[in-house]
Amino acid sequence: MADRERILKIRDLNISFTTDHGKINAIRGVNLDLYKGETIAIVGESGSGKSVTTKAVMGILASNGTIDSGVIEYSWNDENTGEHKTVDIAQLSEKDLQKEIRGRKIAMVFQDPMTSLNPTMTIGKQVMEPMIYHYGKSKEEAYKKTLELLELVGITDAEKRMKNYPHQLSGGMRQRVVIAIALSCDPYVLICDEPTTALDVTIQAKILELIQDIQKKKNLSVIYITHDLGVVAKVADYVNVMYAGKIVETGLIDEVYYDPRHPYTWGLLSAMPDLDTDDDELYTIPGTPPNLAYRVDGDAFAPRNQFALNIDLRVEPPMFDVPGSSTHKVASWLMHPNAPDVKMPEALKNRIEKMKKEGE
Repeated sequence: MADRERILKIRDLNISFTTDHGKINAIRGVNLDLYKGETIAIVGESGSGKSVTTKAVMGILASNGTIDSGVIEYSWNDENTGEHKTVDIAQLSEKDLQKEIRGRKIAMVFQDPMTSLNPTMTIGKQVMEPMIYHYGKSKEEAYKKTLELLELVGITDAEKRMKNYPHQLSGGMRQRVVIAIALSCDPYVLICDEPTTALDVTIQAKILELIQDIQKKKNLSVIYITHDLGVVAKVADYVNVMYAGKIVETGLIDEVYYDPRHPYTWGLLSAMPDLDTDDDELYTIPGTPPNLAYRVDGDAFAPRNQFALNIDLRVEPPMFDVPGSSTHKVASWLMHPNAPDVKMPEALKNRIEKMKKEGE
């Protein structure tokens, strides 16, 4: 573990949005690390802050969004000098973001390929464009590299497909093109924002396998954003569970999956569809997430948490280390040494035991 090379370091990130209804504190003190060649997943309900966090990394926050405090440090080794460099993305100008970071060092695959592609341009031109813009490649060089990329992402008869427009391709093919565009400038970090949500279930697995395959070939660092814990189990090394703009549980995939400690994580795992269940109804977490336009006192999850303690309503919990692990951390007062011994629900315990057997 000592030779791991950290490529992205987020510390105390706070992001707000100015709206007609006042200021919304969407991200509240997020800490995150990404290492070279590794995959982290950010999971949580819609509105928990997953996409906002990664959009800040790309420098593509909406115009009413502001990074109030915190750092987003991106580190890499310069190809020409071999020198180790670090920049704080939160401090970069739009010009520097466009020139140095966005698309070149960090690329993003969005969930709906049809909104990511220009309907008036052939896919060949769209894959070539970033290479010409960022690296000044000639059209011949860019054309050759585009053919290689389309073949890499599994598009057959690539030369013919380059002349196609997005509407002439299937959803799965379009998503492959979007991945090819993201890879066109050889980025070090690939952010996948629910990359399979808009696709047919049979295509989803193929796209996930494709991203994993490319990751191994190019030693990419990958961030997955998803609400589907089934996807996380297949792809991630580390998991970060987000709720109301904060990370409430983080750890290795096996730690968060097989030994979850936060009641919110319990809820997410319980809500996963299971074909073998005897229950007539799918479990849902009661209540709704808090309105972040108002100040959150204590633990934001407390009003929905059947195991909430008195202190949860008054004081925000810090990150506690799970005993026996250097990687598993949980923001819950239930982890305090003086807290009552609350066990996860029996139904979830049985489900996890079944998941372990399936995993083996």
